[in-house]
Amino acid sequence: MAQLTEYKCPCCDGAIEFNANSQKLKCPYCGTEFDIETITSYNEEVQSTEPDDMQWETSQNSEWREGEADGLSVYVCNSCGGEIVADEHTAATSCPYCGNPVTVKGNLSGALKPDFVIPFKFDKKAAMEALKKHYSGKPLLPKIFKDQNHIEEIKGVYVPFWLFDADANAHIRYKATRTRFWSDSQYNYTETSHFSVARGGNLGFERVPVDGSTQMDDALMESIEPFNFSEAVDFQTAYLAGFLADKYDVDAEQSILRANERIKRSTEQAFASTVQGYSTVVPVSSSVKLSNAKTRYALYPVWMLTTDWNGQKFTFAMNGQTGKFVGDLPMDKGAFAKWFASVTAIAGAVSMAISYLVWLL
Repeated sequence: MAQLTEYKCPCCDGAIEFNANSQKLKCPYCGTEFDIETITSYNEEVQSTEPDDMQWETSQNSEWREGEADGLSVYVCNSCGGEIVADEHTAATSCPYCGNPVTVKGNLSGALKPDFVIPFKFDKKAAMEALKKHYSGKPLLPKIFKDQNHIEEIKGVYVPFWLFDADANAHIRYKATRTRFWSDSQYNYTETSHFSVARGGNLGFERVPVDGSTQMDDALMESIEPFNFSEAVDFQTAYLAGFLADKYDVDAEQSILRANERIKRSTEQAFASTVQGYSTVVPVSSSVKLSNAKTRYALYPVWMLTTDWNGQKFTFAMNGQTGKFVGDLPMDKGAFAKWFASVTAIAGAVSMAISYLVWLL
């Protein structure tokens, strides 16, 4: 017995039927009629959509050579479990993530050697000034928060990043509508035209960053992007002098999901920006295939401050290359209540004034 194909309405997704009177396929839900050739072609296009193919080569990252990691020690935080790498002349007394004491664990082992490093361009003094500037102009910030914070605890940390390179070939299909309105002496009319829009092409991605540390908040790290990779250099342990380096605990394989999400989202946004001139645009299907996909391992410079206030932890981060500073701040509830009351009073006065003018007119 032949298998019957169910045809969906391109406009409303309802099951459409053959109409004997019009000799066309007609949707009983929205009333739209279609030529058989049109629906057949549309159905073939829908069924031809292929799944994503986003595979990566992660085996080319380099290992430490014998004696290359001599002089590097690993500190471990007994509180949050963070592992920090430092040279023999740099003492790590507190964890840059939670602020608790750390203890020496031993020599560096079992980790890949970074391919690149972006050196710090901003020093500790610049980071402290950036934090003060972050405080300024915020009337709802509790004054005692500024007074009780220990900004001298800011630490420079090289954060591990996996960098993903790939060429993306994408095919994306959209449902779009274009609406026209007009009227005559008796009626108002609305005409909605439906379109199936397809886009296909290639995009190249270079060094899509994904941080390789569970101790680092992913959203926080993405907030201080971008880093300028043109200033990256081949890794040498000398760049760690005076700074800490986070030892990655998320490897390249485990970072692929986030890399794919970033690449797919960027690809879809780029293609969607080309679909213009419609009233509505809704993506229906998306297929992204990667080629020439490879990963590299790099250390990026970040100034970190984590502080506790009123039983709540606040984390700040500054891009050690560009100076971009981000971080959440507490709110003075009393100051907010006064501000809200004043805004409400002003809005009420404006509303009364408008109502009075309308009454006069």
